[in-house]
Amino acid sequence: MAKSAEMTWLDAIEAEQSGDRATALDAAKKTVAIDPAHADAWMGVARWSLPVETRGRQEMPDLKQSAKAMAALRRAVQIDPENFDAWRLGGVLLVDHLGMLEDGLKWWQDRREVAPYEVAPLIEQIAILVRLGHYEECAVLLEELFSEGMEATNSKQLTRMESVSRMVSRAAKMEEDEIFRPQNPKHPRWAIIEKMKKRKPISPTFFLITFIAPIVFLLGTISMAFVGDSTWGFILVFVFILVCFMAISRVTSGLLHKLNRHALDLDRAIDFETSSGRVCIPETVRYSKLYAAMVGQRMPALGERLELLVQSGDKLPIRWSPDIPEFSAFEEDWFTETREKIEADELESLED
Repeated sequence: MAKSAEMTWLDAIEAEQSGDRATALDAAKKTVAIDPAHADAWMGVARWSLPVETRGRQEMPDLKQSAKAMAALRRAVQIDPENFDAWRLGGVLLVDHLGMLEDGLKWWQDRREVAPYEVAPLIEQIAILVRLGHYEECAVLLEELFSEGMEATNSKQLTRMESVSRMVSRAAKMEEDEIFRPQNPKHPRWAIIEKMKKRKPISPTFFLITFIAPIVFLLGTISMAFVGDSTWGFILVFVFILVCFMAISRVTSGLLHKLNRHALDLDRAIDFETSSGRVCIPETVRYSKLYAAMVGQRMPALGERLELLVQSGDKLPIRWSPDIPEFSAFEEDWFTETREKIEADELESLED
């Protein structure tokens, strides 16, 4: 007698609990073959199609694994749209592993239709729009993110909401004179990238050691000379150094972004290629040290997709634009006030 879908699914769970993921995956596939509406089994197919964590370290999936998992997740959320874990994993695979930012926007827009007052989809959409350079749409979503009725359920979400707001402000300020559009081969930023293609981006660690640490050390040395001759004085100096480190790190993060502007521009060009499925990066830049450094920071699956896109050779049209969901009207005054408030808070924290 053939097993029912539930009995086959129980076999999958038992196999997974015993550490046999291959058998669990096979049983999950058999479950959805018997019952295509089995949401848990589709979730199992997605999770078990991805590499398992080994020795506390997560191995990253390749292109084939990511695509198979994503296909299963689409079925899972179609059957059970309330399953946030499926939405979250799908968002990570689409954006980080497959580089499909345009699809990522649509993915989280579909989630918003299920949970209109949830903050996570808005945060993810804003992060994607920043990478694409669409700051006006970011401002619209930020207004909605901080509006009454949105569900910020814990302190971690509240912190991330503030973080994404600062991220938009800093990115928009960096490009306030000129937003880079990679699909335009004559855009002036391409000439700058060409000139700096042999220069890798400055890492946050290197910036910390060579810029922030010396300033903090100098301030700490001066304060020790004045009040560091007692136990309480030493404690006060320690607190002062800690506050200086956090304040200077926060204020100078914009400077690091400006120094790495050429690398961030190339990063956007990579996002445009993986989102559109067509190429726009000049050959002279593609095989440069800078390009290798930026691709090396991406996920293996995305690197595989890039190689396939380069092989196809399809050029990105100059008029191409990502398909962005319809948002409400842009509130320019609100965005300007928000950015000015963030900058004022940063200056105030430095003075403190």
